[in-house]
Amino acid sequence: MQRNVDAFAQYQFEPRVLRDVSGLDTSTTLFGRPLSMPVVIAPTGYTRIADSQGELAVARAADRAGIPYSLSTLGTRSIEDVAAAGNADKWFQIYTWRDRPLVEELVARAKAAGYTTVWLTVDTAVLGRRERDVRRGFTLPPKIGPWTLVDGALHPAWTIDFLRNEPIKFANVVGRSELDGSTPIKLANKVASHFDQSLSWKDIEWLRSIWDGPIVLKGIQTVADAKEAVSAGVDGIGLSNHGGRQLDDAPVPLELVEPVRQELGEQATIICDGGVRRGSDIVKAVALGADAVTVGRPYLYALGAAGERGVDQLFAFMREGLERTMSLTGARTIAEIDRSLVRRRIS
Repeated sequence: MQRNVDAFAQYQFEPRVLRDVSGLDTSTTLFGRPLSMPVVIAPTGYTRIADSQGELAVARAADRAGIPYSLSTLGTRSIEDVAAAGNADKWFQIYTWRDRPLVEELVARAKAAGYTTVWLTVDTAVLGRRERDVRRGFTLPPKIGPWTLVDGALHPAWTIDFLRNEPIKFANVVGRSELDGSTPIKLANKVASHFDQSLSWKDIEWLRSIWDGPIVLKGIQTVADAKEAVSAGVDGIGLSNHGGRQLDDAPVPLELVEPVRQELGEQATIICDGGVRRGSDIVKAVALGADAVTVGRPYLYALGAAGERGVDQLFAFMREGLERTMSLTGARTIAEIDRSLVRRRIS
């Protein structure tokens, strides 16, 4: 994870001065739909662990910020409930599980609820060994143990919120899978057992047969696979190493943006997933060739710290940083952010 963050510090700006930036505009479009800034809310599982409102709070904040919200298959609020939480553009993320009829059902529900775009996560043939989860015996619902009691005592507001609300479950598979959280499970092992290791490029055709909107592959980590994805007919390339939690020493997404853009040209939308912490990071990714970035871990921290209000504050912080950086580098619009605005630091 830290390598994803540190990669942004390897680039510095080449500011252009005496540019009229009085009419600054951070808006852009993805797949023909407007965004107030080039940011997509990343899909994250277990969101209600941070706050009882979970995905609903983040979706409402995304609506106010004017950016798309992505719901994970392993979300703790249902497809339909999230769809009703504000008018933000909604994306749905899927894993390809061995139970294909269940995946098809989830996609059909997303389509019926008005979701516009599907993420297909492609870097989970097996689950990476997430040693912290294994060491602490991470379960859903959280199992009370010594660590839980210590954390609860140190964070009384979170503990009260947690105890006052219904148990956390994977809302989209309740009653359909042992993964729904109805009983405690060891996630590190059980989730992995459901991934379909036979997933291959031919399955893009299967997904296209059940979904007629944009498809973004999340987990592309090489130029070669980005080319293959375009050949398979996908609409977007999600450059991602899963937050550094799947494969040790996997490529850093930001480092892939420029070579992938050079190879693909304008054949596909490129989204940089990982390490974005502030508005200046957005400018660097776009300058290197990304159409947008995702934000995941920061909004979970904001949600846990201050609930829905915290997520609003995070999005405002990122927008202010984006506007300030654009002003100081002389870029009046997102289209004016180009490769000339950044260069790699010389060690």
